[in-house]
Amino acid sequence: MSPEQELLEKWRTLDKEKQEEVLDFVKFIHAKMVKTQPLTPANKSQLGKRLRQIRAEIVSSGEQMFTQDELEKEIANRRGGLQETDT
Repeated sequence: MSPEQELLEKWRTLDKEKQEEVLDFVKFIHAKMVKTQPLTPANKSQLGKRLRQIRAEIVSSGEQMFTQDELEKEIANRRGGLQETDT
């Protein structure tokens, strides 16, 4: 008997409440596994694909990309202003 068959056979003997507990546990394990897997072309989100497409369009247009420092300053400005200190 395969592990899948054994699991299903034992699962069927449980009451509904216990079946839900088992299902919740399997969902938890699956979600944990998905979070730790590296992204591959098959599981990248549509948003990620669109963001890479936008970046490629910007680069091909000749527009300069922000450095990390410039990006942090831009974010700070948009969130209420950059606070420069005299150091």
